[in-house]
Amino acid sequence: MSQATELAAAAGSTDPRVGLRAVRALRRLLERLEVVQVDNARRQGWSWQEIADALEVSRQAVHKKHAGRPAVNKSWEA
Repeated sequence: MSQATELAAAAGSTDPRVGLRAVRALRRLLERLEVVQVDNARRQGWSWQEIADALEVSRQAVHKKHAGRPAVNKSWEA
């Protein structure tokens, strides 16, 4: 079972301590995945608007969050 699958299962726990820790870990994983994929899109020439459309956020929001941030060259699993 993958880490993400285990975390998703733990997020549904009836023990709030277990569930909330899993939610926190899933948020961190999601943030890392977003950074990797935004970098991937930018390397492939996507505009901020195309990325924003894919994420269903405004162009301004995605640009503010990711512009000027150093690109990530590592796998999201790192």
